[in-house]
Amino acid sequence: MKTLLYLIILFLLLTNCNTSGQKKDADDSLQYYPPTPAILSKQEFRQYYRELSVFFDSILLNTGFNGSILVARDGAIIYENYHGFADLRKKDPLTDSTSLHIASTSKPFTATAILRLVQEGKLSLNDSVARFFPDFPYPGITIKMLLNHRSGLPNYLYFMSDGDWDKKKYALNQDVLDYLITKKPNKSYAPDKHFSYCNTNYVLLALIIEKISGKSFPDYMQQKFFGPIGMNHTYVFTLKDTLTATPSFTNNGTYWNFDFLDGTYGDKNIYTTPRDLLKWDQALYTDQLISNALLDSAFSGYSNERPSVHNYGLGWRLQFMPNGKKIVYHFGKWHGSNAAFARLTDEKATIIILGNKFTRNIYNAAHYCYDIFGNYHQRPGDEDEETDSISLDKKLEQPGLKNKKPKAPVKTVSKTKH
Repeated sequence: MKTLLYLIILFLLLTNCNTSGQKKDADDSLQYYPPTPAILSKQEFRQYYRELSVFFDSILLNTGFNGSILVARDGAIIYENYHGFADLRKKDPLTDSTSLHIASTSKPFTATAILRLVQEGKLSLNDSVARFFPDFPYPGITIKMLLNHRSGLPNYLYFMSDGDWDKKKYALNQDVLDYLITKKPNKSYAPDKHFSYCNTNYVLLALIIEKISGKSFPDYMQQKFFGPIGMNHTYVFTLKDTLTATPSFTNNGTYWNFDFLDGTYGDKNIYTTPRDLLKWDQALYTDQLISNALLDSAFSGYSNERPSVHNYGLGWRLQFMPNGKKIVYHFGKWHGSNAAFARLTDEKATIIILGNKFTRNIYNAAHYCYDIFGNYHQRPGDEDEETDSISLDKKLEQPGLKNKKPKAPVKTVSKTKH
């Protein structure tokens, strides 16, 4: 009897240890180990710092810029500046922990999350969108076409603005899908014919992530990416954040009020800091988020109908320069928020400029900054940045709308299915 009791106790102890080990392994699978930043010589650091200081002083800081700048080389910060205020009305200074809206620079995060699910075997790039949404009325569109903006879908920023959607109610991701299913707005063109930048693609990708993972998109991104990487000041905006999120302003300093299109995510609505974005940048140099093969596919161009240095990968804008240089980047614009995030992989240089008082100088400054690190032959206005959201903002900028004080979120019932 004693022997039997001893064996039972031993079995329970071993089982408990094994279960604890399994739990530890599961937790460890989400642990991210960042690369060690390079150690720059004093001379190299000073040279970069002097050049960058003169550059930003002359091209950006004296032009009404309000925001954050960080430039790094091989993970080591060589220039950092927090200029202006988080809220122009309160005059509270921007700091390294002030989270700003990065607009369409959110798209690489959504794309990486999709590629992670591909790596885990939970979906394929060639899967039809109809696999996830059986009533989807646009046949022949794949996950890959959503990622590289070759779906031909209409842009929800326009069809929901021009259509009969109640502008007093925030539109959520599920609302966009429901509108596509019930109203069937006309396609812009047939699938996979050519590139056309379209925010609808990334709203649908966020819904697909929710459907596969069983988690909300904000929770999934926090658990799989922001938390493990240590991006402690990064989050996906939802309606509960309307009273606490860092506001944005017009170029003359007027507060930009929220509107009915601020409830969607995947295409926009990540708030973060330059230091957190540097952590994200460095994580992409490892294979811990997704495999190198998938990263290479993300950084490859898919629209080659006409010769151009510009292209688009899977969630990333690309420039392939005639001299062989390659720029991997994404810029963003939403209301008064601007974002520029660029990776010069040859030099392992990172340029991050975020602003919450609208100025196109952010984009020009980022382009010009490349040439500090190599021969990238940049020009001002080298690309028409996010023209869809810029033109829509002009359309929505009605007299009095942007002058209103912040108000509580519109009470709506989320239709998002998890």
